[in-house]
Amino acid sequence: MSDRPFTAASFDLFLGEGRLMATRCTGCATLHLPPRAICPTCFGESLEWVETSGRGTLAAFTAIAIGPAAMQAAGYGRDNPYCSGIVALEEGVTISALILGVDARRPENIHIGQRLVVGFEPITGRTVLAFRPA
Repeated sequence: MSDRPFTAASFDLFLGEGRLMATRCTGCATLHLPPRAICPTCFGESLEWVETSGRGTLAAFTAIAIGPAAMQAAGYGRDNPYCSGIVALEEGVTISALILGVDARRPENIHIGQRLVVGFEPITGRTVLAFRPA
């Protein structure tokens, strides 16, 4: 699918293109997200890029009021917290991402198991992985 190396930089380039890519080991067929350069299951080095469906469910979350500088520069803070969560994708892998379209000021209204779809959010000059309610 792509001749890009299996690196975080390549993963970020795919995010900038609006694509959520994982790696699959061609030896044992295990899918990895975030991508890996070596399969931690069988230690194989033969991998391929695979585009995910971008659909999943919220497995865990937290509301963050005091975040890193990039999130503060994007307008998040004590008066405007954001939500970060673990998303379980349909393909059976999980990944940490920004959760948009939910009210981080009222975390009691955010629900584990909520259906989500992938989104890509520009924050301070780069595209970050984000999900929104389906």
